[in-house]
Amino acid sequence: MTHQESRRTPAGAPAAAGPLAGVRVVELAGLGPAPFCGMLLADLGADVVVVDRPGPADEETARHNLLNRGKRSVVADLKDPAGRRTVLGLAARADVLIEGFRPGVAERLGVGPRQCHDRNPALVYGRMTGWGQDGPLAHSAGHDIGYIALTGALHAVGRAGEAPRVPLNLVGDFGGGGMYLAVGVLGALLRARQDGTGQVVDAAIVDGASHLTTILYGMLAAGQWRDERGVNLLDSGVPYYDVYETADGGHMGVGALEPRFYAEFVRLLGVRDQVPPHREPSVWPQLRKVFAEAFRTRTRREWTEVFAGTDACVAPVLSFQEALADPHLTARGTFTTVGGVPQPAPAPRFSGTPAAVPGRPPVPGEHGAEVLAEWDVAGAAG
Repeated sequence: MTHQESRRTPAGAPAAAGPLAGVRVVELAGLGPAPFCGMLLADLGADVVVVDRPGPADEETARHNLLNRGKRSVVADLKDPAGRRTVLGLAARADVLIEGFRPGVAERLGVGPRQCHDRNPALVYGRMTGWGQDGPLAHSAGHDIGYIALTGALHAVGRAGEAPRVPLNLVGDFGGGGMYLAVGVLGALLRARQDGTGQVVDAAIVDGASHLTTILYGMLAAGQWRDERGVNLLDSGVPYYDVYETADGGHMGVGALEPRFYAEFVRLLGVRDQVPPHREPSVWPQLRKVFAEAFRTRTRREWTEVFAGTDACVAPVLSFQEALADPHLTARGTFTTVGGVPQPAPAPRFSGTPAAVPGRPPVPGEHGAEVLAEWDVAGAAG
């Protein structure tokens, strides 16, 4: 079974380009979280124009840069007066501008908030950084791992007695960064539509990643969370919220937290008569041993069939390639294919203004003349 070529539209839903149709966004080209924010806005129907730097373009690389899907591209040299005029002209006709420079760089290039707001007071100016626009580290270089290290988020990820484990760059760059910039931009855009007043959105990964841990701080204050790795409810500390290896080297994820789900889990695992009451920490090593031995008696496919459609809260751990063919994800159209490249479809879903299938990523400068003409911007762009 394979994934769908496009996201299904609910029966009777009108054809639409997404809830942000008509919103114009300028994105100053960068890496990671800011382009991810631009992708989210484009997925929701915004007209996102990336301002790429001049230089030779690698078409193959550009076509596979999925963070640029659904966007259009112009080229402008921000170090050249003509390039600055182009960007300011775009900003004058845009609803949103997003950038991911270090603090002060956009100002030095002549495209900072003051310069843009002089042209367009209603503009939402979104800024994406790791450390934020101020503070002792504001002008320092950094990457996802350093941002989540400082916030405590990295410390919490891993098993007891082991070093922290890197959760890809999902917690920092994309969860705590690009997603928060998108939320901030949409909030500011709503306000601008109400009173015509634009503003600056300062989205820092250290702020967003910290914000993601809010529930854990509440549990910590209530004595329900220990500030250690691998000893808590959601960090592999309990044996019924963990990952187990199967007979063929695959893995199953277990999340049987609630009593009735746990009861179903041990019944289907075939160990209901071998385990003591599970809430007492002193028995957890015994439980973990029983669960591990049971899972090693069958393959991942066999266990998947055992637990499919039940309330045991157990699922196979799939690779990216395997996820593309999963029956549930296929039925929902969770993945799509654009230009021959499988990729996640836009999310979330809207009943009245469903998002269109994303367009392929552009080659830098591909839409220069087209965008400048549509937006009525006088200037030179490739």
